[in-house]
Amino acid sequence: MKKSWIREVRDWAVTLGIAMTAALLIQNYAFAQTEVKNISMQKTLVEGQRLIEDKISYHFEMPNRGDIVIIDGPESDKRLIKRVVGLPGDVLNFTADGRLLVNNAVQQESYVKGRTFSNGLNVPYTVPTKTVFVMGDNRENSQDSRVLGPIALSSLEGRAIFRLWPLSKFGQLD
Repeated sequence: MKKSWIREVRDWAVTLGIAMTAALLIQNYAFAQTEVKNISMQKTLVEGQRLIEDKISYHFEMPNRGDIVIIDGPESDKRLIKRVVGLPGDVLNFTADGRLLVNNAVQQESYVKGRTFSNGLNVPYTVPTKTVFVMGDNRENSQDSRVLGPIALSSLEGRAIFRLWPLSKFGQLD
């Protein structure tokens, strides 16, 4: 009887240890929960919202224009959440009425709040290889590639794919 109790405790301890190790590995290398901490992505994301981040995809594929990415690199002393608007080789410019041009095509960006201007960036601007150009959706109130410069692909921690909180906004991100 005594041995079965000890075996039961040991089995539970091993199971819990494996589960905790798996959870930590998934959190660090596959999927993580992150919180929005600024207003630069309004109207898409607002401060305090909680997101699920995919940390795996960019090890196997390039980001796409429109992806919402988490940036953690030397370009900024803070982790940032921004939208990819330019890929390597893209030529970016801005119209007089505040819209983004990529490769001479006006972008249809329904998620943008405010107008988009160069903010001192010399245009037309060609995105260098192994980098992306990012901007916040709140274009008039965003510290992004117009100020920070292009973001190295190695600085992309992951892609925001799902909103957990608030429950009224629960679901996939566009």
